[in-house]
Amino acid sequence: MQNDHFIKANTKEFWRATLALTIGAFVVFSNLHITQPLLPLLSKDFGISPATASLTVTLVTLTLSAFLLFFGPVSDAVGRKQIMALGLLASSIISIIIFFAPNFASLVALRAVQGVFLASLPAIAYAYIGEEFETKSVAMVIGIYISGNSLGGMAGRIISGFVADFWGWRFSFLVMGLFGLISFIIFLFLLPRSSNFRAKNFTKLKAIQDIFIHWRNPVLRRAYYLAGIIFFIFVGLFNYLGYYLHAEPYYLSTTIIGLLYLTYLAGTFSSTLSGKLADRLTIVQRIFFGLVITLVGLLLMLLKPLVIIFIALIFIVFGFFFTHSAASSWVSFHAKEARASASALYLFSYYMGGSMGSSFLGYIWEPFGWNAVILVTIILVLLGMWNVKLMSQLD
Repeated sequence: MQNDHFIKANTKEFWRATLALTIGAFVVFSNLHITQPLLPLLSKDFGISPATASLTVTLVTLTLSAFLLFFGPVSDAVGRKQIMALGLLASSIISIIIFFAPNFASLVALRAVQGVFLASLPAIAYAYIGEEFETKSVAMVIGIYISGNSLGGMAGRIISGFVADFWGWRFSFLVMGLFGLISFIIFLFLLPRSSNFRAKNFTKLKAIQDIFIHWRNPVLRRAYYLAGIIFFIFVGLFNYLGYYLHAEPYYLSTTIIGLLYLTYLAGTFSSTLSGKLADRLTIVQRIFFGLVITLVGLLLMLLKPLVIIFIALIFIVFGFFFTHSAASSWVSFHAKEARASASALYLFSYYMGGSMGSSFLGYIWEPFGWNAVILVTIILVLLGMWNVKLMSQLD
């Protein structure tokens, strides 16, 4: 019989495990967002509209969201580490294969398959954290892990933009794939095996039942709504930012647009800060604060000077990751059983919202322009604030 062993804060084992998860998150999110600064190039290369080019974001996010619901229950039955590692390996290999994609249809198909494997780590990471780390350190680990999300999202966009300007968009995928293979080896070496995992028999019926139990829980469901709202805003906004800044009066290159994603450093800081403030602020207070900061950034985005746009992005990224970190903690705290399934449903809602925002805002952008895109996102933030009010009544 196994004895419970929890990873204690600030030990060597703590930092090895946290670093491994952060590296894994870096790989997942650098691959997930790699095409956002490339969208104008894809439109030009393949002669397609912005909404069509955005399918390289939409479909990978869609398949990722769907398979989050698969990997969570499967990991409840067979374990955590091996599934996360498999996802990192397979998604990195697919990035390399995309280098050879002969046309846009094959590119989109490969991105859709890549989303399947990218789902493995985010579907399971929260469950691993909740099981293996001592309770008082969970919020901090989640904050650091999400900082890996922001670093990966930033690096994927910056590297892809820089590489594409010099060698073309195909080399962006090749570079990211090779980096992913190296990261896979590091992940295997650093992440400890599960000590507190208890296998459950996997049945499709039980997996579906767990999902419906979590969804019917009004405390968790409010977090799921919020997840979809915030990522709808985030993905959609960044998808069409490149088109906005590529056109007059800015005419920015792909490299310069990629460098704007340095604002992701604000998210690296804010997600960790959100975790550290767990002892001082309630989860609801942290979520609301993050949404207020996001709203300020969106309002600033209506102004034209490039320096103001850069500042606005800092506010948006800071607020988004601060909110996401707190909302993730809400699910980890309130889910008492089948935690992997509860976290997977949160992330399903999150990425489904991102997938919808990726395409939907394209149909706002093309006929109505940038200010209309911002107006829609402001309305959604206000809807998120109303949702937080309801969360406070349930807490």
